[in-house]
Amino acid sequence: MDLGITGRRAAVAGASAGLGLATARALAAEGVHVAICGRDRDRIERAARDVGDRAVPLVADVGTPDGATEFVEAAISALGGVDILVTNAGGPPPGTFASTPLDAYPAALDLNLLSVVAMCKAAVPAMQERRWGRVVAITSISVRQPIATLILSNTARAGATGFLKTLALEVAADGVTVNSVLPGLHDTDRLRQLHAGDLTAAAAQQPTGTVGDADDFGAVVTFLCSEQARYLTGTAVPVDGGAYRALL
Repeated sequence: MDLGITGRRAAVAGASAGLGLATARALAAEGVHVAICGRDRDRIERAARDVGDRAVPLVADVGTPDGATEFVEAAISALGGVDILVTNAGGPPPGTFASTPLDAYPAALDLNLLSVVAMCKAAVPAMQERRWGRVVAITSISVRQPIATLILSNTARAGATGFLKTLALEVAADGVTVNSVLPGLHDTDRLRQLHAGDLTAAAAQQPTGTVGDADDFGAVVTFLCSEQARYLTGTAVPVDGGAYRALL
């Protein structure tokens, strides 16, 4: 299927590895020019070589609103504009209500909420002017089903989901769609680190009996950026192998 996005320009945050990198690869395979960022120059340059000739590596830390804005501005400068924005960042430290001090919340909100707002502020107005744009936020299944011991992430990402839904309604008539994808467990370096390289136990917890493939996840994000997905906006799509079990 031709997704109709050849020649479009995308900024993909947090793309030195994992789901962000897989998303950048999938977009580039569809002919999209991709600016990707990470905090470490060597890692993001390796990632760009993995993505291919259509990738531009940028060093940026999207964990703060200022860093997030700077990334999008640098992507616009490098590509001549941004038609597609994929927001993505790591998660804050684990903790419970009892163990997490109040002063830990601002940094978590910067990382997983305000950075999303900042990237959208930097990218969306020009999309509205061009009457075409795609925003896809990589968040977490925790926005529908809070994960124990991740109170900071649960709180901040749920806030981001509320922002994205509101934004989707405001810009829908301008040809800009805004969606989020909610990953469950996928075979990434991060998951392997958490499980000492053995994903057997993690896979056994999933209805499918497997963890997800990062490249499959990237393909879902890329479809949401397509022409065919023009009527799909304001959604939060679980990509978790059925781990989320509620009806809605």
